[in-house]
Amino acid sequence: MGTLVFIVAYFLIDLDARAYFIGIGEVSLYHLVLGLSMAASMGGIGFGAVHWAKTLMPDTEIVEERHPQASPEEDRDGAAAILRSGWQGSQLGRRPLILQSAGVAMGLFSIPLVVQVVGSLGPLPGEELYDTNWRQGLRLMIDPSGTPIKASDVTIGSVFHVMPEGYIGEVADENLTAEEEMKAKAEDQVILVRLDPSDVKSQKQLDWGIDGIVAYSKVCTHVGCPVALYEQQTHHLLCPCHQSTFDMTEDCKVIFGPAKRALPQLPITIDDEGYLVADDSFREPVGPSFWERG
Repeated sequence: MGTLVFIVAYFLIDLDARAYFIGIGEVSLYHLVLGLSMAASMGGIGFGAVHWAKTLMPDTEIVEERHPQASPEEDRDGAAAILRSGWQGSQLGRRPLILQSAGVAMGLFSIPLVVQVVGSLGPLPGEELYDTNWRQGLRLMIDPSGTPIKASDVTIGSVFHVMPEGYIGEVADENLTAEEEMKAKAEDQVILVRLDPSDVKSQKQLDWGIDGIVAYSKVCTHVGCPVALYEQQTHHLLCPCHQSTFDMTEDCKVIFGPAKRALPQLPITIDDEGYLVADDSFREPVGPSFWERG
C-alpha cells in the first residue's frame, strides 16, 4: 500500500503544494507524502520479515551426526600393503644409484629457481636504510621552489615542506641523476613547523630546534607515506594513508594508528645570514621499520 501511495504521489502531487505539519510547520506536501509512504513501505517490509522469521521459519534445533571420516582399518591396511608391494616390485631399494641420481636431478632442477628468486631481490641495501642526504651546514630549502628559508619567515602555526640544499630546485636539476633525485625525495623530505615553546613537553625537542621551530621527517614510520597533514590547534601530524597520528609537542610520538615509532627529528640551527640549516643529520634511521630495526 505504501508503495502505491508513493508512486501516485510522485506523479500527481504538485511540487509547489504546501501542507502544515503539527510540530514542524509548513512543509512541502510532495516531500511529506513521499517520505511517509516510503517509511510505511519500509516498515511493512520489516514487519513482514519479522513475522516470517517468527512464524514461518522452523525454530527447532536438529543435529545430524556425521559419519566417521577415516576409512575402515582393513581398507587402510590393504592400501598400505599395496604400496609396500609396489615398492618391493620396483626394486628401487636395491638400486641406490637410481635414487641418488634422481635426487641429484631434482637438486639441479631447483637451482635455476633459487637463482631467479635470489637474483630478483636486487643488491643488498648496505647502509642506505640508515642514512639520508642531510649533513651539518646544509640549508633547509622550500620544496619545490628550492628557496632557502630564514627563521624569521617561520611564524607560529606555519608549515613548510623542506629538502636539503643541493637536492631541490635548479641546483638539483643540474647536478643530480634522476635516481639520486628520486631517492632524495623519498628519504630527505622534512616538515618544518614553529610551535609555542610553552606547548612543547620535551627539552630535547627544544634543544634540537630554534625558538620553537622544529623539523621532523615526513616519512611515516609505518609504511613510508608522506606525513603532511598538520592540525594547528592540537599540534598533531596525520598520515593520510592509514591515519597514524603523531604529537608534535612531545617528540612526535605516536598517539594513534598502526605506526610504532615516533618521527625522527632533524637537529637545526641558524647560519651567519639567518638561514635555517641542519645542525647534524638524523640521529636515527627514517622511514618504516625493517628486519633489523623494530
